[in-house]
Amino acid sequence: MRVPDTERGRSGWFGRIIRLALLVLVLPFVLTLVYRAVPPPASALMLLRAAGGAGIDYRWRPAEKISRHLVHAVVVSEDARICRHNGVDWDVLRGLVVEALDEDGQPVRGGSTIAMQTAKNLFLWPHRSYVRKGLEIPISLWIDFTWPKRRIMEVYLNIAEWGPGVYGAEAASQRYFKTSAAKLSARQAALLAAALPNPMIYRAGKPGPRLRQRAQRVRARMRGAKAHAMCLK
Repeated sequence: MRVPDTERGRSGWFGRIIRLALLVLVLPFVLTLVYRAVPPPASALMLLRAAGGAGIDYRWRPAEKISRHLVHAVVVSEDARICRHNGVDWDVLRGLVVEALDEDGQPVRGGSTIAMQTAKNLFLWPHRSYVRKGLEIPISLWIDFTWPKRRIMEVYLNIAEWGPGVYGAEAASQRYFKTSAAKLSARQAALLAAALPNPMIYRAGKPGPRLRQRAQRVRARMRGAKAHAMCLK
């Protein structure tokens, strides 16, 4: 029995869509292996923002050229248990059905580790959804399995968004403090870390009262922490 051309056409398009979907799902896992040694040329977040008209100021710097103050500030504010989980902090995530909102109405990052934020920025999209979280978790586990913790932090600090078109520690340091990422002071590092939950609102170079309060809390945690996370040495 001859299959009508319209049915064959629909079948062909369906097959192409399935193959494309599989490619999209597999690509992050393949690129993770590449990015273990090679700096990412860009992130999905950069490309999405650029498509919306934003520029891209992205200047890769190796870990040894990024201030330890910034590493410390980001760890205490974003992922204090970085050395004790496998990319996903199940103890925190288990209690989160819907992420809570902090006092100023912005989503907190309590359920997202640095590996998860790296996965999201590098391969996914910024808007929250259960679909994104469902993709983010396995990619984060794979990143943590294939990269050393130091590499995870290095990539994150280079692709993190710190304002419209500003990506990574070097671009943010130059934009807001007219200095290199290697020379950031503890105060400057705390301001940058405090701005991470919503860099489109908070500007580290011109901190308002709320950002200054956040930065003060980060500084207090930095002073309270006995040492940098040993897994990042």
